Amino acid sequence: NFTYCPATGLAKGNEPLEFAGWAFPFPGVFLMEEFISKDEESEIVELMDRDDWKPSQSGRKKQDYGPKVNFKKQRLKAGSFTGLPSFSKKIVAQMKACSVLGGFLPVEQCNLDYMPERGSAIDPHFDDWWLWGERLVSLNLLSKTVLSMSCDSEDSIQLFPTFSKENRELSPPGSFTRMSACKNSGEEGINGILSPRLVPSKEVTVAIHLPRRSLVVLYGDARYKWKHAIYRKHIERRRICVTFRELSAEFSAGGRHEELGKELLEIALSFQGRPV
Repeated sequence: NFTYCPATGLAKGNEPLEFAGWAFPFPGVFLMEEFISKDEESEIVELMDRDDWKPSQSGRKKQDYGPKVNFKKQRLKAGSFTGLPSFSKKIVAQMKACSVLGGFLPVEQCNLDYMPERGSAIDPHFDDWWLWGERLVSLNLLSKTVLSMSCDSEDSIQLFPTFSKENRELSPPGSFTRMSACKNSGEEGINGILSPRLVPSKEVTVAIHLPRRSLVVLYGDARYKWKHAIYRKHIERRRICVTFRELSAEFSAGGRHEELGKELLEIALSFQGRPV
């Protein structure tokens, strides 16, 4: 078990387990705390609760603002989609201040309501990448939670010691990249520093802690290599997740379905929508 550290971009082994003091780079995560204020959060939730919440899978309720999609047959049409809700216009505008969200144009919004009494959760999964683009953006409201990342790859992950045995000071992972990896833990390298070790990707989980009112973006490896999940044990009280998705290259400029993509974006960014 590892925990993601936003300050360093490392997944660090949890104390006091076997991998405490070991870490590896975990790219593709952007986390901003206090993305909106308490007053903004209250206003958004109040406006959401004026509309019906529809039952969803695994004890969740949802509100969808997006086109009608059949992912299995890869079919798509506007259907009854009338755009993102009006209260999201300000949220989307604030996203422009985030470096990783340059040019982000959301074409779909999904609100999910989690409650511990309903056993709300979502199993490890990838979001579709035929329709949705690289960046997945989620706003975490009403309570904190944990986004649990797991990997099905047959690859191994190279762990680096974050402390030397002598002075217990944090060492940058880059300083170990020239050492040969050894599978046996406890084997010492140069100057008494533990050499890197390999672990199967399948046996690694990374916890990304999401504070209340935080914004998280998954892209790159965190989007395409690692599955994400929310487990029941991490829902302590009511939680609302607001997820925004952009179009894939196939529906963007130069793509095979560019014209349909333009039509959907025009509808989405009118910000006049009601849940479909």
